Amino acid sequence: MNTHEVADYLRIKERKVYDLVAQRRIPCTRAAGKWLFPKDLIDQWLLQNAEAVPDNQPQSTPPPIIAGSHDPLLDWAVRESGSGLAVLFNGSLDGLERFRAGDAMACGLHVLDADSGEYNAPLLERNLNHQPVVAIEWARRQQGLILAPGNPLGIQNLADAIDKRFAVRQKEAGSHVLLQYLLQQSALDPACLQVAGSPFRSENEVAQAVVNNEADVGLGIAAAAAQFKLDFLPLWQERYDLLIWRRYYFEPPLQRLLQFCQQPAFSVRAAEWIGYDTQALGQVRFNSQT
Repeated sequence: MNTHEVADYLRIKERKVYDLVAQRRIPCTRAAGKWLFPKDLIDQWLLQNAEAVPDNQPQSTPPPIIAGSHDPLLDWAVRESGSGLAVLFNGSLDGLERFRAGDAMACGLHVLDADSGEYNAPLLERNLNHQPVVAIEWARRQQGLILAPGNPLGIQNLADAIDKRFAVRQKEAGSHVLLQYLLQQSALDPACLQVAGSPFRSENEVAQAVVNNEADVGLGIAAAAAQFKLDFLPLWQERYDLLIWRRYYFEPPLQRLLQFCQQPAFSVRAAEWIGYDTQALGQVRFNSQT
């Protein structure tokens, strides 16, 4: 890694990297006039010298915002719980960056790792394993093809949908990551996808595009299809997690939300929305080494 890359990896300013180099407190080599930082040595150094780098937790309290991927049940629960939290749904990867920058107290994620088949943990191990964070399960959700009522085009699988007007999500969305994986698994070329207009920013926008005849089909969750009275072809069950700074897990906003999720009103709503499984809500799915 170069100086810029190691600063980003450690979540510190480049000036701090140069200070550590000058003090001979960080492993590095110099080649062609540039400082280089072997990643394996940096990882060892982090484990041995946790105090050498300032705490990566935000220095000031992050705003009471849940960033990340859109989830209708979470959106509803935040409002109904009186938690004082706000939501900023713009995709899993966008939310992760906002979270890392200290611009959100929590982040909703559903990012599939194609190599392991696991959700979220591999991504967090690569990006946040040395920061004080925890990820808890929010829900399992049915992902699939959202179709017009009655499925007039007779779509039975992803191969049938590839040459139809397809509503896609932005690249930062977990649904985009899943779509690329499903195309690969089906030996379908993503370049052949007939994209309908610009990327859509939420599950509901995908469903609305089908309602408005802006798209023939899109990948989304069963609950969004049901909300707009559309047909749905299930393809995959995913896990949606909440990533939280460990310290703020215990603060009132998130505790009010999680306590609300133990109430009958939440259980009733979750059961009403098709494709949700919240039996494991609150179980820890990732706990960083820090």
